Amino acid sequence: MIILSACSQQQSPKNQPPKKPVMTKVSLSKIDRIVIVIEENHASQQINGNQSAPYMNSLAFQGANFTNYHAIEHPSQPNYLDIFSGSNQGVTNDRMPKTKFTADNLASELIAKNYTFAGFSEDLPSVGFNGEKHNHYARKHNPWVNFTNVPKLANQPLKNFRTDFHKLPTVSFVIPNLQHDMHDGTIKEADQWLKEHLDAYVKWAKTNNSLLIVTWDEDDNSHENTIPTFFVGPMVKQGEYHQKVNHFNLLRTIEDIYGLPHAGESNYVSPIADIWK
Repeated sequence: MIILSACSQQQSPKNQPPKKPVMTKVSLSKIDRIVIVIEENHASQQINGNQSAPYMNSLAFQGANFTNYHAIEHPSQPNYLDIFSGSNQGVTNDRMPKTKFTADNLASELIAKNYTFAGFSEDLPSVGFNGEKHNHYARKHNPWVNFTNVPKLANQPLKNFRTDFHKLPTVSFVIPNLQHDMHDGTIKEADQWLKEHLDAYVKWAKTNNSLLIVTWDEDDNSHENTIPTFFVGPMVKQGEYHQKVNHFNLLRTIEDIYGLPHAGESNYVSPIADIWK
């Protein structure tokens, strides 16, 4: 069901008409848990039907498979910030930002509404780690560490990802390391890692009103930034979806599910509406 909701208006660049907020809002029963996994640097054509990615393709078949989903830009780090806060916050490269940001973001919005959030990064050496690298961990793939309004406790090593899924935060990000997200390793390695670490959650989600989202940060610079993305959960209608959507639509959708404000560009895009039962 779609309902109308008013949103605040933001100033547009000089000599251009102001952008108008999108008024439609997804209204559906709250999803108990959402887990979002972000993979690296591959286009839809490189994953869909690829025999080296049987688990990913099985997930795409089980749920809503987006065939026209786009990243926002290149390289990696700006896209992670786009997903998390509706803006790249002025970051256009993969270098560690010189300052932290105070802008609204998915975590700060959830916490303000008494929901919970955590990001779980593989090879993060300790809770709240603020460094740029450790083993195969890369800070550029961890957007929440860059915000002053996100508690340090939200920045968690993957080893702390709950096996009792009832104890997971409302929304979690799971970030594989550079070897397991297809950045440095192979598609096959990433596929096997995803099955090993998330399959138990997928099975649990089916009977516990929860959702898995798998997306990529960007493509390999050769496919117009069209990336694989799929939603798997009992509230999702199985099938292929061909409407053009992107990371801002994803953020907007999660915000609408929990009745949150709209951060950055998510205020000016539509939520993903037609995949829900």
